[in-house]
Amino acid sequence: MTHRILLLDDEPAICEITSILLKKLGYDAVITSKGEDSIEAYRAALDQGARFDVVILDLSVPGGPGGKEVIAALLEMDPKVKALVSSGDANDPAVSRFRDFGFTGVLMKPYTKAVLDETIKKVISPE
Repeated sequence: MTHRILLLDDEPAICEITSILLKKLGYDAVITSKGEDSIEAYRAALDQGARFDVVILDLSVPGGPGGKEVIAALLEMDPKVKALVSSGDANDPAVSRFRDFGFTGVLMKPYTKAVLDETIKKVISPE
């Protein structure tokens, strides 16, 4: 079974690189650059009975909802959503207290292929 990953990031280079990494790791990835698109993609997946296994949300998305706002919307739709907050700012409260914001884990930028895979696997199959 291929796990489905939804990624929100406003930086085209991160979207491209992470998309390639996810595919190499065997994941089926949907990439969005706007919070609204992430919410809509998640809603559509739920409607089709094909929920995402993990959502990776960039905290700051200029000009629209970022990770904190998107996770709030996703939790309303699906209280069982598994989401990673993705950021380069370890001091942001959503990173240091990620569970308080509804996130399952943290993916610090920049990340390697190995860290990406390990972090996703921990969320999909917590020990």
